[in-house]
Amino acid sequence: MRYQDLSYWFADLAEPLTPRPGLTGDTDADVVIVGAGYTGLWTAYYLAGADPSLRIVVLEQEIAGYGASGRNGGWCSALFPTSLPALARRHGRDRALAMQRAMQETVHEVGRVAAAEGIDCDWRAGGTVVLARSEVQLDRARAAVAEARAYGLGDDDLVLLDATEATARCAADGVRGGTYTPHCAAVHPAKLVRGLARAVERRGVRVLERTPVTRLRPGAAVTPAGVVRAPVVVRATEGFTPALPGRRRAVAPVYSLMVATEPLPESTWARIGLADRETFSDHRHVIVYGQRTADGRLAFGGRGAPYHFGSRVRPGYDREPAVFTALRRVLGELFPVLGPEPPVSHTWGGPLGVARDWAASVGLDRRSGLAWAGGYVGDGVGTSNLAGRTLADLIRGAESELTALPWVNHRSPRWEPEPLRWLAVNAGLRLMFSADEAEARTGRPSRRAAAFSRLLGH
Repeated sequence: MRYQDLSYWFADLAEPLTPRPGLTGDTDADVVIVGAGYTGLWTAYYLAGADPSLRIVVLEQEIAGYGASGRNGGWCSALFPTSLPALARRHGRDRALAMQRAMQETVHEVGRVAAAEGIDCDWRAGGTVVLARSEVQLDRARAAVAEARAYGLGDDDLVLLDATEATARCAADGVRGGTYTPHCAAVHPAKLVRGLARAVERRGVRVLERTPVTRLRPGAAVTPAGVVRAPVVVRATEGFTPALPGRRRAVAPVYSLMVATEPLPESTWARIGLADRETFSDHRHVIVYGQRTADGRLAFGGRGAPYHFGSRVRPGYDREPAVFTALRRVLGELFPVLGPEPPVSHTWGGPLGVARDWAASVGLDRRSGLAWAGGYVGDGVGTSNLAGRTLADLIRGAESELTALPWVNHRSPRWEPEPLRWLAVNAGLRLMFSADEAEARTGRPSRRAAAFSRLLGH
């Protein structure tokens, strides 16, 4: 396997991607972490910082950042997959707002650590602009701001933009307005995760690569090369979780795919905007997302790839030509200056983890010593940092504001068995596509999309 082919981000790295040595027999630790992505590495980072005496081992089936951490859109945002109203219904208004504020603070924390550890990950805190390109989308933008105001969030959290203001930030075609939040930074995700792996090693953590874990049990992580025994076992496997015995229905691995253009000339950027490297999206139902990279490319992605029967995750699923074609088409529609066939240089994808109730969670079962975090639904760059800090407190038995947040020890229900899971996930995807098509055709909001959102508890 050529790790450089995993994503544009990996291809852009100036470092050799030689795997670290793997496990060579049974060993003991105080904490064993399965997965060297953001969640696992942030957990190791904060644990080692809080208690340097801890023996911490991180096991990774490939190399650090192999999963979503090295393939995502590079949004370090305050987005959380469960909406404020849904959190408030389940946990009360105050705890919902505490979750939102913790996510906002997390954006700054990631930037702080990157600077402190000398991780040059192209960090730029330019915020996020979400465009409205139809009246229906503009109504959704207004509703998003009204909801924020109802919870006491002000213009410094989310502001409504008119057409001129939105276009000044991102001059996509047909912009009628939008929203802007400062709570997001554009990052180079592979530089961040690879730098974080080196930072945890400097803190004395053992990162063992090319060491797949075949089974988790209380007190141990089992691999073909040996068993790591530890009183605390952390599962940080996100979209790869269903491969573990007994966890096939824990999350649904849903694929998100991306394209990146060749570096664009400054004359083109003058017409597109994104001068502060704002991350960008729009208010359609099928999620799209993008950023202006530090080397002047448009990195653009979206959902649309099918869910695969049995929660299977395979390298071949990372590349769906029809989805890449659709992404390229949408990119050209958004920015006609790129021409009918935008100059795409890289295509890639990978799985993310979706819990049955669309709720991310972090927790520790003190009786078994098994801990977990995940179900980020694609919002993991920032959320994983909060998870790592929270797990560090939970594992050390430290009560804190983080351990009191409403997602702590939340238990999502399991997904339905097949074929119901396959039917449900792919039907939901088709419904969102049809909702966007219907809104474009009729100019009216989709009732089906609203009903589906209520079904998910949003």
